[in-house]
Amino acid sequence: MDSWQEAWAARAQHFNPEIAFSRPHRTLAVSLTGSHCALQCAHCAGHYLNGMVPIEIADGTGMTSCLVSGGFDQRGRVPVTSHLARVAALRPGRVLNWHVGMIDEGEIRAIAPYVDVISFDFAGDNDTIRDVYGLDYTVDDYVRTYAMLRRHARVVPHVTLGLRGGKFSGEYRALGILTDLGVDALVVLVFIPTAGTRYAGCQPPSLAEVANFLLAARCALAGTPIYLGCMRPGGRYRRDLDALAVWAGVNKVVNPAAFAVRLAKERGLDIQWESECCVIQGP
Repeated sequence: MDSWQEAWAARAQHFNPEIAFSRPHRTLAVSLTGSHCALQCAHCAGHYLNGMVPIEIADGTGMTSCLVSGGFDQRGRVPVTSHLARVAALRPGRVLNWHVGMIDEGEIRAIAPYVDVISFDFAGDNDTIRDVYGLDYTVDDYVRTYAMLRRHARVVPHVTLGLRGGKFSGEYRALGILTDLGVDALVVLVFIPTAGTRYAGCQPPSLAEVANFLLAARCALAGTPIYLGCMRPGGRYRRDLDALAVWAGVNKVVNPAAFAVRLAKERGLDIQWESECCVIQGP
């Protein structure tokens, strides 16, 4: 049995023949720091904060959920307790997904009444942590933070493929660690070369590398939902990647290419459309 057949067999053994496609137009992305980020990471440099709504003016009207995030301080933490009154005002009737960074236990206890799920970026390589984020942390620090967060909330780790300028560096180690620790779900992201960043001139990892990781993840986490998240390159790359993700047996694709939707139908999968952040709705 080749790796594609093995991955599909693992999916078929543990999941119903269905796939979710999400267009998260009912999740409001909120930044606790506006467009400011002290770290200016090599892959982002605060660019993606510009697409979020500052907490000071956030209005959840018509939204059923919120992503609560923001820029990092010099310790790699989002200042999660900085606007709790405003977060509390958004809470009624909405599910809150938090992106917290390397926070401590006191901070998670403070925000716990407003947390439904935490999205945690997990790194599996010390050099990547230093080169991308500029942080003096190790993989062990990420393991400890992840384990601590799980004592207080549902946590969905995110692994970005090619985070170190498009090169694989610790992704398989991260997968192995998370497999051992246990995960409720795994979100896979792919490095996007972004203008104005130190990695602007880099290329995303090859489709073959990404596909091989998805296959390995499907087999290692056979009974765990795997999602292809919103952060990945566009154009032809996305069209081909989304199709490969369907073949690899992922459970959900965010903002899918039309070709992948057609392929899912051809594979006999029932399609479930969702309207929120991928970690908020099942499976």
